[in-house]
Amino acid sequence: MIRIVEADNKTLVNEFIDIPYKLYPKESFWVPPLKSEEKKLLSSKNPFWKENSCKLFIARKDGKDAGRVAAIINREHNRYHNDKTGFFGFFESVNDNSVTEALIGAASKFLKENGLNSIRGPVNPSMNDTCGVLIEGFYQMPVFMMPYNFPYYDKLLTSVGFSKAMDLFAWYLTLIHPTERLERLEQKIIKREKLSIRKFSKKQFMRDIEYIWELYCNAWKDNWGFTPPTKEQFFFGTKDLKNMVEEDYVIFIENDGKPIAFSVFMPDFNQVLKQYNGVLHFWQIPFLLRSIKKIRSVRMPVLGIKEGWRGRGLDLILYIESFKIAKRYGFAGGEMSWTLETNSRINGGIKKMGSELYKRYRIYEKVL
Repeated sequence: MIRIVEADNKTLVNEFIDIPYKLYPKESFWVPPLKSEEKKLLSSKNPFWKENSCKLFIARKDGKDAGRVAAIINREHNRYHNDKTGFFGFFESVNDNSVTEALIGAASKFLKENGLNSIRGPVNPSMNDTCGVLIEGFYQMPVFMMPYNFPYYDKLLTSVGFSKAMDLFAWYLTLIHPTERLERLEQKIIKREKLSIRKFSKKQFMRDIEYIWELYCNAWKDNWGFTPPTKEQFFFGTKDLKNMVEEDYVIFIENDGKPIAFSVFMPDFNQVLKQYNGVLHFWQIPFLLRSIKKIRSVRMPVLGIKEGWRGRGLDLILYIESFKIAKRYGFAGGEMSWTLETNSRINGGIKKMGSELYKRYRIYEKVL
């Protein structure tokens, strides 16, 4: 027998958060997210919930936790895109169609009652956070802030009427020093466009974070599914950047002293977080920091080029400078993720750098 319970108090929210830790203990590639971060994401401290709302549902089968889902009303998305889309996120389930059907049924009912006419996801809780279902590339751990799930999730979701809305690509690149030809081309572009390159300044942390926010919103504004985060939301999601990455890992391209493009890369923290099983005690932090220095793989989660400057070679500069810095710090390779499958310009540029499309994630949608 399947029973759906709304997680509407602290005890049940904690149970909601704990479900993946019950489902995945034997899955060697799953990396337990820090429970403190999951709680923060779902708490009222997250400014995303000032404008938006959700209901959390737990599925119990024969008295045992069997899955979970969040039904999310993203009012900012619907205003920005002028539509009536509801979302689901934080989806987990045992390999049982009836469990998934009950979870999605509860989420769909809530969204439909609130005037929404379709359901899309998973997003956790938005496209600016982790999102998608892994459908290709189950042979290794996910990188930091990318999801992992059982291979049967695609079948579960299609069994309840979902179809593909969009695929997200993850690329892997073994880092090699740029060729002399590419470096000459880079210098030619810098000279032609009168550009300068600088690193992130932790002394001017708030100023540079605001630059990234402005460039991110400008660069991504026309992308499928994108909703620009408010400044408060963006700062909430990036405030730990100061302690997590070196200044060299964030690159700005400027013209006449004004930032017009940026890129960010960071160590793949999942390589060390896995051992903590979702709980990091304060006394373990020194060990964590020592372990981070041994990481040899990176993730480039985002780059952005201001409108009017695209197609002029700035992406090549960002890639080359990032590669050179990553090599200098001893990194051997890493993932560039994610990109929309429809973004042929960005995907083409990444492929030309010698990257391999090695993982694919999917966003699903269906009419309510």
